[in-house]
Amino acid sequence: MLKETLTSLFEKSIIQNWELEAFSDYESDTITYSHVADRIMFLHELFRNYNVKAGNKIAIIGKNSSNWAITYLATVSFGAVIVPILPDFKPDDVHHIVNHSDSVLLFSSDQIFDDLDESVMTNLLGVLSIKDFSILYSDKKSVKEIIKTLEKSYLDNFDSELTKQNFHLKTIKNDKLAVIVYTSGTTGFSKGVMLSHNSLVANIQFAQVHMPLDKGDTIVSFLPIAHVFGCAFEFLFPFCSGCHITFLGKTPSPKVILKAFGEVHPRLILSVPLVIEKIYKKQIKPILNKNTIKLLLQIPMTRKLLYKKINAKLTTVFGSDFREIVIGGAPLNAEVEQFLHDIGFRFTIGYGMSECGPLISYTGWKNYRLQSTGQIVDTMKVKIDSADQYNDIGEIMVRGDNVMNGYYKNPEATKKVLDKDGWLRTGDLGVIDKDNFIYIKGRSKSMILGSSGKNIYPEELEAKLNNLSFVQESLVVEKNGQLVALVYPDMELIDKNNISESALEEIMEKNKQEMNDTFPSYMRITKIEIYPEEFEKTPKKSIKRFLYS
Repeated sequence: MLKETLTSLFEKSIIQNWELEAFSDYESDTITYSHVADRIMFLHELFRNYNVKAGNKIAIIGKNSSNWAITYLATVSFGAVIVPILPDFKPDDVHHIVNHSDSVLLFSSDQIFDDLDESVMTNLLGVLSIKDFSILYSDKKSVKEIIKTLEKSYLDNFDSELTKQNFHLKTIKNDKLAVIVYTSGTTGFSKGVMLSHNSLVANIQFAQVHMPLDKGDTIVSFLPIAHVFGCAFEFLFPFCSGCHITFLGKTPSPKVILKAFGEVHPRLILSVPLVIEKIYKKQIKPILNKNTIKLLLQIPMTRKLLYKKINAKLTTVFGSDFREIVIGGAPLNAEVEQFLHDIGFRFTIGYGMSECGPLISYTGWKNYRLQSTGQIVDTMKVKIDSADQYNDIGEIMVRGDNVMNGYYKNPEATKKVLDKDGWLRTGDLGVIDKDNFIYIKGRSKSMILGSSGKNIYPEELEAKLNNLSFVQESLVVEKNGQLVALVYPDMELIDKNNISESALEEIMEKNKQEMNDTFPSYMRITKIEIYPEEFEKTPKKSIKRFLYS
């Protein structure tokens, strides 16, 4: 068990950084740590008026914002359990999660609440606006009247003024439940990952020791903080380190993200591969494909100078001041990874999952090893379910402080992944080396057994295909014993070059031939099929493979 409690980390950071800037909503207001403390105390009093008890569930849905973060901090420091819901879930999914989690309160953006039906969420005592904490719905008329005067009365416990001398959060043991994270919205796929205070503390304290952030540093929160990756490393860890967090609160397109980076100059950047890959494909690869550049890259001295210039330009694109970019959530394209490594770009790749809150492995960029996902973190142990874990590919299994308690109200699903000794089956296939660096080869569910009996990892084929002409994204599936590639083409490039349907088919035929010349015969693609729209994705921007198999 870890020494620090989650609430002591919150309390210590708030008191030590009382006058410093804590949160900003992008292109909007900024608040200090003292203001965060004030709002936490306000919400604690609101919870008491709703008769919320320790262990009760409180759901929240909305885009990243200061008040979203404050609601999270207030809930877990009160001893209640936060249930973050991704804002792109459909109303029926939201209703289901609120009901399945037994949530008694819901904090919602006004826009999302307009599409919800509070009457079908039968456990709710009230719904409050994330925007200003006003009541959107309440089953208690008396509470409505009390809330009107709460802005003045909640300070009665602090002699009318909250100061860092009288601010205090109660101690909550680390074994208590803190969060239930739903990995999907629909009834058939609902898995509420139960994370204890201990899991959150383990992730935060590891990051404080190993990741490059200091008091007063800036960071941009653009990954959804309703998901564990963004929550842990763009919110909780920076907050507990005295940093200034800017919540983007907009649809995080590469254009919007990079504009924010240029204005905020974050010291640490967390990203999913999709953002990095798009920048490489749209801005860098066209330059590298020019004949003159290809010739210059063959000369060692010239190549070194060109790589230095590209590195400098790419660093500027991300705001210039970052110490490191941590990429996670999905596999990074191998070609992109190799190029970033060759130019000396400050990046590393981490590995995690919701069930570990999320961190499993990470290594700083200076010690990062190509094609790995870093070393197993020191709060965890890892083993490979194979005869020889250093050479034979098998399922990655982990155990330690980060691991979840199980799936909420789903003992059958829990039993499938969590054994009696606490080992969690990740569903990922890979190997480890003698230094505990993890190398992931694919997902056990997506692995295809070829006709020759050899294992085929479609991710390996897709990584190559995604870098070929006019390919935006791809998915390799098995159809009648043969490998077929579904390709969503780069429509912007097609329109720009006025490519006809027949010409596109010819291009894809050449792509297929190049693929088959690259890989062994048992991994041959028999056909490339044009897919008419982008593939549906998870919050981590991984393709929902199960929809297309």
